[in-house]
Order: sequence, then C-alpha cells, then structure tokens
Amino acid sequence: MKTIQEMYQEKCMSADQLLELVQSRDYIFCAQAAGEPEAILSHMQHLKQTGVKDVILHTCLPIKDYPVFHDPEMQGVMFHHGWFFNANLRRAQEEKLVSDIPQHSTTALKKSLYRAKYEGRRPVVIATVAPMDSHGYLSLSISAIYEKDLADDGAVVLLEVNPNFPRTFGDTMIHISQVAGLVESNRPIPQVPPAPYTDVDAQIGKHIASLVEDGSTIQLGIGNIPNAVAAELRGKKHLGIHTEMFTESMVDLIECGAVDNSQKGFYNGYSVCSFTMGTQKLYDYLNDNPTVLFKSCTFTNDPYTIGKNNKFVSINATLEVDLTGQCASETVGHTQFSGTGGQAETVQGAQMSPGGKSIIAMHSSYVSKDGVRHSKIVPFLAQGAVVSTSRNDVDYVVTEYGIAWLRGLNVKRRVEALIAIAHPDFRDWLREEAEKNHIW
Repeated sequence: MKTIQEMYQEKCMSADQLLELVQSRDYIFCAQAAGEPEAILSHMQHLKQTGVKDVILHTCLPIKDYPVFHDPEMQGVMFHHGWFFNANLRRAQEEKLVSDIPQHSTTALKKSLYRAKYEGRRPVVIATVAPMDSHGYLSLSISAIYEKDLADDGAVVLLEVNPNFPRTFGDTMIHISQVAGLVESNRPIPQVPPAPYTDVDAQIGKHIASLVEDGSTIQLGIGNIPNAVAAELRGKKHLGIHTEMFTESMVDLIECGAVDNSQKGFYNGYSVCSFTMGTQKLYDYLNDNPTVLFKSCTFTNDPYTIGKNNKFVSINATLEVDLTGQCASETVGHTQFSGTGGQAETVQGAQMSPGGKSIIAMHSSYVSKDGVRHSKIVPFLAQGAVVSTSRNDVDYVVTEYGIAWLRGLNVKRRVEALIAIAHPDFRDWLREEAEKNHIW
C-alpha cells in the first residue's frame, strides 16, 4: 500500500502535464476570486496543443486577467462561462469570448453540474490549496464555494499547492486520494487592501448601523460601504457572523469585541463563511483558526440555513432602484457589470430569520464621465437592466439621505419613501415621473 507521500509525489507534475489530463467536452469549475489556481490558469492556452475540443471553463470573479480570456484561437477549444463579472470579463465579453451564466450562489453548482452531466460532460475542479498535512489532507484555503461538493461528487480534481495560502477548516478538506494531479507553486497570495470610504459612505454606514441591534448576525460584502458599516458597528455587542465573504473588517469587529458569535442560535461560537480575500493580516488571522468555518455556498447562502440565525442582517449593494423597489445590482442597462452572487438568497434568508432584516445600500446619485449627476433611484430601470432583487423581496433601502422601509408598503407609499431618500436634486423630477406614469 502506498504512503500518502508516495501518492503525493506520483501526482505532482508540471502545469502543462496537468492540463493534459483535461479531455474534450470537460466542464472545468474554477475556484473563486483569490482562490483561483494561477499556476494552472496561466498555462490554459496549452489546451490548444493537446487537441481537446469544446471544453467549458466556469469562473467566478477571477482576480487576474489571463491571456486565455482574450485569445481568439481558443474558440472551438474552450469557451468561458463567467458567473461573476469584473472589468477583465467585461472586456472579454466585448470580444465574444465569455458569456454570463445567470445563477444564484446556492444553485450555481446544481444547475451547471446538472447541465454538464445532461450534455455528457465530465466535471473537473481546479483550485489553490494549502499544503498536505500528515494525514494526507490538503485545505481548500480561501474558497469553498463548490469545490468540496464537486470533489465529493467524483469530479476530476486538479490542484495548485501553495504554502503561502492559509489552512482553513470546514468544507475545505481534500484527501490526496481524491486528487488526479497537482502542481506546486510559491507565488504570493493575492492581496486586496480594504477600500477607503468617503463621508457619503460613512453617512450610509451610520444609517445601516442604526438598524443593527445587539445580538444580530451579520452578512457583509467587500467595498467602501461595507467597510463604513463595519466601522460603525464597533460599538455593538454580541454580534455574530454568517456571511458569504469573510472580510478584513470582520477581523476588526472580532478583535474589538463587537463580534463574539455567542447569540447566533446557529453555529454559536463560530464565524461561518464561504470565501475570503484581503491582506496578509486577514490571511494570518484565518490560518489554522478553528473558529472560522468555510462552508459550501449551497449551505451558507441557503435562505433556510440563513433563517436559523437570530436577527440576521444582510447588507448588499445595488446599482439602481426603481420607484416600486426593484433592484438592478449586476447590470448597467444591458451590460453585465458583476453578478447576482448571494444577494437574492441573503435578502430572502434575512426575512426568514427571527428579527431579521435585509438592507440594500447605495449612493443616491452618481456623476458620469461627462460631469453630469444622475439619480440612482429612478422611475424605471434602464432598458435591459436585470432585476437582481425582486420588489417582492426588498426590505430596507438606504442612501446617505436616510432609510426607506419598504416591507409591506403599497406602491404609492414606496414611491414616497424612496423619493424621501433620493438626492434632493431629483425629488421633484421623480414625483413628476411617478404622476405621469401612474406609479401609485
């Protein structure tokens, strides 16, 4: 019987050799964001040399802009499904080399895997992991979106092993016997510093913090507004964390005593998340820390799971809200800007939670490149805009001008509530448009 070290050495190879394990029509699921295996993705064009055809690559918020994303010679060899867009994928979409795949985070795996198997495709998962322990387990480290689910379902597992990635716990353990091939690297872990926030963000943060009671369980994302909210939550007591993304601001809340996870009612004593991204301070906190559990999105973002937490507060951003409460959070008109992520699910889950609240936050306006100010509260969403959060599910909407609580309000009262938190320059225009278009 082979030792775990012998198994490891047998599966260790170059990136090109590893990619030669990919077969025609394979469906490759890539780990999310900073968990992406750069050592594999940077060699993905090698597939042109292997003779494979009709491979699908499924990514989510890729950090680096890989050449394969923009290589027209990959057409016929591999096509790219983008689950969550950024600037790199927006450019690739203009080149017709990537297409958005609309899915909720809890169903991304189920639907894509079902489709892959229906079409006779073999699932493959690629990810970055922390090194193997003495028992033969590698840790999925900072991304546990669907990687463990895929490995346990029999997907072909191809890994980049990197000692600079933290060892985390939860749905992160992959045994060496499950691995088909691995490549070793020593590149630095991607670091993303906390986004600075403005006075407008700080005002939004104060409004949101006023809605968060002591003993609440919180979900925050990344960006200027979530960072502003976290700063305002430092005076709270007995907060808990159940979130898709574990952020650096959450470390600050734990270290200052605002978060102790004592009153969640579900996984008391633990912070629960699915992925992370930040600076070395964040990664050092997470390394070998058993109080932070990385769970699959099929668990973390399930509204019924969320609803088991006490006073769950979801805080999400949006790009545009119409006067009835529809939220367009992932497109600018017909242009795919980001993705649905877990917004709709956390909105629904918050309202299943005892004492829960869901909050949609945004600036009331923005200034375009030509210097013109525009309202983000509008009579109608822009043509082609995708509704990420239905008006049937929206709860609180917050801007720098205040809080609109829409739950249970009719359209007429929603119009009044949203106009009250719109930028003052647009309030008369919004009233005129509501009257002219019978939005009442």
